[in-house]
Amino acid sequence: MTEIGFNGMWLPQDQDPRMSDTPSRGERAVLVEYLEHYRATLELKCEGLTPEQLGTRSVPPSRMSLLGMVRHFARVEQSWFRRILEGQHDLERHFQDEDGGFELGEPTQELVDASFALLREEVAHSREVLERTDLDAVVDVHGDQVEVRDVVVHMIEEYARHCGHADLLRECLDGRTGQ
Repeated sequence: MTEIGFNGMWLPQDQDPRMSDTPSRGERAVLVEYLEHYRATLELKCEGLTPEQLGTRSVPPSRMSLLGMVRHFARVEQSWFRRILEGQHDLERHFQDEDGGFELGEPTQELVDASFALLREEVAHSREVLERTDLDAVVDVHGDQVEVRDVVVHMIEEYARHCGHADLLRECLDGRTGQ
């Protein structure tokens, strides 16, 4: 592999769009900042790759790929924010019959564009839902009563875990490592 600039990172630390000069204060601001950080991280991990690279699977028998993660997160955002927080339980889930988004078929530019558009649409909707929802509100999650803050923490955990997978996938593709 060729040497990657900035010690394998995407850009100099002072140019990272996820970094802020001022720390967030208060529970809501901190939770939203962490969630946004990981959403941006996933997109950074996918930046500059071809459809074939985005569709490259990890270690067999896993179906995990960066593009699969993008699709998976469109499904996750839809499920937690539309189906659970808004109560649209009958809404058909994205990629219901496609292994949660990880089963891709041929990774084309059209599929990449559609997948990112769907994720961005779901994230935009999720932001609106979270903005107008009280963290103390209680929702039904498969028969359990759960506070909205728990859903947000779960989303942070889900993104963080998969961003770790994305680090490894990206490093295998071109040597770039986490930031």
